[in-house]
Amino acid sequence: MVSSISGLRGGAEYAARNLERRISNACATDEPRLPAWHWSAVLLCCVGLALPTQPAAAQTRQGESTRDGYGAASVGIFLTGAVVGLLAHEGGHLLFDVAFDADPRLERVEFHGLPFFAIAHRPDLSPRREFVISSAGFWVQHAASEWLLTRQPRLRGARAPFKKGLLAFNVIASAAYSGAAFARTGPQQRDTFGMSQSARIDERWVGALILAPAVLDAWRYFDPDARWPVWLSRGAKVFAVLLVLR
Repeated sequence: MVSSISGLRGGAEYAARNLERRISNACATDEPRLPAWHWSAVLLCCVGLALPTQPAAAQTRQGESTRDGYGAASVGIFLTGAVVGLLAHEGGHLLFDVAFDADPRLERVEFHGLPFFAIAHRPDLSPRREFVISSAGFWVQHAASEWLLTRQPRLRGARAPFKKGLLAFNVIASAAYSGAAFARTGPQQRDTFGMSQSARIDERWVGALILAPAVLDAWRYFDPDARWPVWLSRGAKVFAVLLVLR
């Protein structure tokens, strides 16, 4: 009986020492491995960290695309404003052509070899009517520029490509007409020639009269806090209309 108990005790002690030795060797030689649920948790954390960055990157790309799209759209809208300015200028001529029954028509003309079309009318109009028709395009330009710069004096800092295109046409067209008037060159259908003939003044004075509001309106655009260009511009525009009484 005693020998049996001693045998059982010895076997238990041997098994315990053998287990302890294997556990000790395992800890000394095997790399620790994470359980499967640990890897799942790590994967979820990585996904969670990545999720906020993906929308941010997408928003950045979307913002860049939006800016590029807006830039292209702005150019198109700006040019549309310029085209509307051209149509408004010609519409002013056509309005008084119809009002005075001046038989308006399109004529092919050239400017130093560059072909284009102009709205012409019959030549037997009175000087006053001739002056009104020739001046009408500039009157429309002046009215549009005055409306833009009065309603929105700080147009330069605004996101308004259509208005800027319209104002740009008014300023550049007036400067171009003035250059032709100073040089007294171009087709006889040019507006400044008709104004000078009907008002019996030198065409170069007409060029100066057309150029002054354009320069002053450009000044108002770049320096909206200056007050003197506002009143000088308005005075020049009113004077241009009052010449019809000459």
